[in-house]
Amino acid sequence: MAKGMILAAGQGTRVRPLTRDLPKPMVPILGKPVMEYLIEHLARHGIKEIMVNVAYHHQRIEEYFGDGHRWGVEIGYSYEGVREHGDILPRPLGSAGGMRHIQDFSGFFDDTTLVLCGDALIDLDITAALAEHKAKGALASVVALEVPLEEVSSYGMVVADADGRIQSFQEKPKPEEAKSTLASTGIYIFEPAVLDKVPAGKVYDIGSQLFPQLADEKLPFFVQNRPFNWLDIGRVSDYWSVLQRVLKGEIDYMRMPGREVKPGVWVGLNTQIPWDQVKIEGPVYIGSSVKIEPGATIIGPAWIGHGSVVRTGARITRGVLFEYTRIPADMHFFEMIVSRHYCVNRHGETLYRGDDTARLRWGDARA
Repeated sequence: MAKGMILAAGQGTRVRPLTRDLPKPMVPILGKPVMEYLIEHLARHGIKEIMVNVAYHHQRIEEYFGDGHRWGVEIGYSYEGVREHGDILPRPLGSAGGMRHIQDFSGFFDDTTLVLCGDALIDLDITAALAEHKAKGALASVVALEVPLEEVSSYGMVVADADGRIQSFQEKPKPEEAKSTLASTGIYIFEPAVLDKVPAGKVYDIGSQLFPQLADEKLPFFVQNRPFNWLDIGRVSDYWSVLQRVLKGEIDYMRMPGREVKPGVWVGLNTQIPWDQVKIEGPVYIGSSVKIEPGATIIGPAWIGHGSVVRTGARITRGVLFEYTRIPADMHFFEMIVSRHYCVNRHGETLYRGDDTARLRWGDARA
């Protein structure tokens, strides 16, 4: 059976402030890290040996996932960093360099390997993708998705011939210059020999360096065009829209946690909600130990993280509260993600708690 590789060493700069103290794969969707959905999905398709390369905030990933036994898989970690003046600093080796580092260490990649980015939700039929890769005799395959022409400038586009052999790549082309509407999803299938093409001990990237090399050398390098849900969390605006889609029930394999107490409203354990004195319009998920005071309003799609407090007269519209967030009386939050330390609107504009110029006030619900 194939092996798995999850790329999780990046800094996640484009999704700040969500990654201020979290690595990107740990950003939560309905209280579960993005990477947990990926591991569950790999396990469903029988991929049980998974390596993860890590760097920034790596302990957060390792402490949460451990050896993987909770998901019926084995997980190993490969740390990428350097020692400078007595300090250990994260220093990612690039997506291809990170895999070559693992290969040189142990020869782990001795079978077909499925490579995933740790920051996207997918429901790809992995079994079918592996079968197509094998049937074509591919050395490497890129799973791509058809996107509208007007959106090509957001993606790396794959240019292939009629048989699916990859000719070249275009990084974020203008629509009028695009030679293809197939966007690379950051899901790859590799045979072990691919890693021989990666220089040892160097920072080396899959998309911008390894793939152009494979195309130039005219190796058996193919694109797969399959329909599936691919929810990429590249920016804060993506994260916000993914959450809205999940809460609306548009993603089949993502079930609402908790108990549905009325249509479109799910609740965890130990909540304090005076139902006849609040206005709650679903879809809304309210986590455990949340307190909502009389006169509060929540308009979905919204997710209220566990331990949060929404005071009287406060209003949350199409928003997300991370765990233990306190919203003071009569404060209105519209289309925002709010944590104890910061709040960010769907466009990525951020306010930090304690900023006296901000008209919004919020706090920590634990005290």
